[in-house]
Amino acid sequence: MLVPNHYLALLALNQTAFAFSPKYDFAAEIYRVEDDVPAGFTAPPYYPAPKGGWLPSWSAAYAKAQKVVTNMTLPEKVNLTTGTGLLMGPCVGNTGSALRFGIPNLCLQDSALGIAATDNVTAFPAGITTGATFSKALMLARGGAIGQEARGKGVNIQLGPAVGPIGRKPARSETIKGIQANGVIATIKHWIGNEQEMYRMDIPPHGLMKAISSNIDDRTLHELYGWPFMDAIKVGVGAVMTSYNDINGSAASQNSKLINGILKDEYGFQGLVMTDWLAHIGGVSSTLAGLDMSMPGDGAIPLLGVSYWGYDLSTSVLNGTIPLDRLNDMVTRIVAAWFQFGQDKDFPLPNFSGNTADRTGLCYPGALFSPSYVVNEYVNVQANHKTIAREVVREGITLLKNSNKTLPLSTSATLKVFGSHAQNNPDGINACSQRNCNKGVLGMGWGSGTANYPYIDAPIDAIKRNASTVTYYSGDSFPSSATVAAGDIAIVFITSDSGENQHTVEGNNGDRSSNGLIAWHNGDALVKAAAAKYATVIVVVNTVGPIIMESWADLPSVKSIVVTHLPGQEAGDSLTDILFGDYSPSGHLPYSIPKAESDYPDSVSLRGFAFFQVQDTFEEGLYIDYRYLNKHSITPRYSFGHGLTYTAFSHTDLTIRASSTLTSLPPTCPPKGSTPVYSTDIPPAAEAAWPAGFDKIWRYLYPYLDNPTSIAATKAFTYPVGYSTTPQPDPPAGGDEGGNPALWDTMFTISVTVTNTGSMAGKDVVMAFLQHPSDSPYDTPIIQLRNFEKTDTLTAGGKQTLQLTLTRRDLSVWDVVKQNWVIPISATKPFLVWVGSSSANLTAACDTISQNCSGGRAAPVVS
Repeated sequence: MLVPNHYLALLALNQTAFAFSPKYDFAAEIYRVEDDVPAGFTAPPYYPAPKGGWLPSWSAAYAKAQKVVTNMTLPEKVNLTTGTGLLMGPCVGNTGSALRFGIPNLCLQDSALGIAATDNVTAFPAGITTGATFSKALMLARGGAIGQEARGKGVNIQLGPAVGPIGRKPARSETIKGIQANGVIATIKHWIGNEQEMYRMDIPPHGLMKAISSNIDDRTLHELYGWPFMDAIKVGVGAVMTSYNDINGSAASQNSKLINGILKDEYGFQGLVMTDWLAHIGGVSSTLAGLDMSMPGDGAIPLLGVSYWGYDLSTSVLNGTIPLDRLNDMVTRIVAAWFQFGQDKDFPLPNFSGNTADRTGLCYPGALFSPSYVVNEYVNVQANHKTIAREVVREGITLLKNSNKTLPLSTSATLKVFGSHAQNNPDGINACSQRNCNKGVLGMGWGSGTANYPYIDAPIDAIKRNASTVTYYSGDSFPSSATVAAGDIAIVFITSDSGENQHTVEGNNGDRSSNGLIAWHNGDALVKAAAAKYATVIVVVNTVGPIIMESWADLPSVKSIVVTHLPGQEAGDSLTDILFGDYSPSGHLPYSIPKAESDYPDSVSLRGFAFFQVQDTFEEGLYIDYRYLNKHSITPRYSFGHGLTYTAFSHTDLTIRASSTLTSLPPTCPPKGSTPVYSTDIPPAAEAAWPAGFDKIWRYLYPYLDNPTSIAATKAFTYPVGYSTTPQPDPPAGGDEGGNPALWDTMFTISVTVTNTGSMAGKDVVMAFLQHPSDSPYDTPIIQLRNFEKTDTLTAGGKQTLQLTLTRRDLSVWDVVKQNWVIPISATKPFLVWVGSSSANLTAACDTISQNCSGGRAAPVVS
């Protein structure tokens, strides 16, 4: 999302970053015109918006909400659906209130790795680091800590986690459960197809060029990009944020098929759907398409006191353009979420300001005149969360190469450390707004999804605390003054960064458009220079995603490669925990590292400028990352899931047990339950009049009207194509939160005993990859990760039995004709469940027909 004080940068056409996109030659594409969505990619209408409250898991909250909404006035209802405007409150987003019912202005605040734009918080490692742990326990613990800090600061709705871009990250539902266990509403984002930052929004807003259109086919949307959203809704996430981009030519914030049809009907989502910041592009259109909350509330141009909703929403209800039952459902979803997570019981008000670090400041910084008050109470919410953060980083650190057992190091080793990224930013750890620079250790990417560092434990400081002889060369060029002696060990720090499109950093406008997948600051040259001088070189990589290592990975003196991903504040001791052998590394790559950018399909390249609208067609379908590499027999430099350890593990006693009888289709669900019922009579127009003696704040967005009694029913209005008030039949794939509840039925359970056969304590990860029957009529990736588990710490000789389950959904494909999940059952050809530690290290397989497991099979993919 955009952060308010950088809106003008957007108008200046600063665009953003996507961590996984290869470099793109924009000069070659600048004159190409791609105005039309390709044939076959459609956004069919889906009306009316399904109502919430029909599921038992939310019934108590909806019953409470119904009592409140029944007694609300029209302005109170509109107040909760519309943000108060940019910079019109302490948080990045603030709704209006309904104080008669105890509902305050709701506070919405970034980010996915901590509480943004405030103090005394933890700067957690990023999601990519958390994913690299492959530890569900740590994902839950990190989410719980973020939720505790959000509650402590008075944040009602935390704007995270982010699973779009898809990012190949396994950290999803555990984070949500952790956040919401603290009574904070989590927000899963961005729905959907936000796979490129550049051109992701209308520029200028809603004017000269439409946002990029992500063109995704139905099966790919369900099996890949929608998959983590299903997980999130299954565990009861309270909010979904739409993306800026179009999908198949229709804006995400008013795409009725995606919001009404898939999110609310098929997936059974019971919470609220909000826009990303300033992504609201239409009033009636978005309302009817299922949007429930506008953030931050402003219309096309912020800070003018205008909105597509607010007073316009009140008007649209009074003149009959928007059905009252649509508004009732919008506000009921918001109030129900407030009750669902217990925010009616002693939930704190915001005690911070995202607008200033000063103790006192303006109540409404976006107004020309505003009262002042104490805006920052400097409440410390960090508790012991640095311990959790350090554990996440430590277990996410991924050892890619370790020739001659170079690691772990001796504390008596003579170390020569190179690269500016071993130290803190010399300008100050928070000197760059939203981390929009790449100076010093790279703890997080840039943009609104950041948090202020309370401190950064710099790697060089931690190294000096552990080793007796350390010389640091802080430049990014190999120094002529560097001394070389027999036995010296060089540690070289390199980096690759990305972020969000309101900042351009070193020519990279969010996506890695300038550097591509090459290390920044001539990192490759620094590694090669060190490798030419020293017999032993250790490369430490801070990166947002894969980088190309071909020019140095095989050099004889490059003995070890360590990827620390994005470690947040705990960048130092977490690294030395691994370098000096206090812990054995247990991180695994949450993506593949290719040998060349050309190893990726052309369709995932960044899309260049086009007049009217940029088209980004996902022609690769399901074939991303290791799925694509496997299909085309391309051997990566390091495979998805690759990660070394200082010890060794064996996997024995592998078994598979069927838990349910396979059927092609899941059982049909019963009809939906009842939803709250309200009067459909349009309220008296006088309800929307300004209260007597009301003291207005200029630019603040209100629901009130100057002369509401003059509003007459609209006799003619052009509704969206396909608009209808007749409810759609229940979708065959629906029935509960996340879809048909049978999708989560366990079909098979795999059991494996892990034994530490080495000499050092450590943790192991077991991954289960599914291979479909060879006679399946569906084109399916050769293998797909379907579950993983991580052991506890096993001492030498220690063992632990892990259980990995496979659900109906894990075995299913999305049938675009049946519009349902289908298991391609074969009478003679089994599913094979491959067990291993990476996509290229599949050590054994289980046959679902014979239910036999064995090693020694020829793996179906390149290694």
